Amino acid sequence: MRPTLGAVVALGAFAWQALLPALARTGWQVPRPRPKFGHGTRITLPSGDGSSRGLTLFGCYHVSQQNTFTGRLTPAMLRDVLGQAERAAVG
Repeated sequence: MRPTLGAVVALGAFAWQALLPALARTGWQVPRPRPKFGHGTRITLPSGDGSSRGLTLFGCYHVSQQNTFTGRLTPAMLRDVLGQAERAAVG
């Protein structure tokens, strides 16, 4: 039985690249070609077991000093992605 999971936030391109094949191996339907990472990217993966609930994946820049000190990732940007993920998780 698959745990109830509605949303995942991938912090950075490395996490995004690692997560997609892991999700595919566990039965989620990952589109081909694989979606590219970007801050704010949002995709919904259908379940491979025929259930109606999908898994929403969100891309977010990593919260490293390089990203936060340069303003590439602001607190508002992070709050926005996490808020979207929360809403997607609770349905």
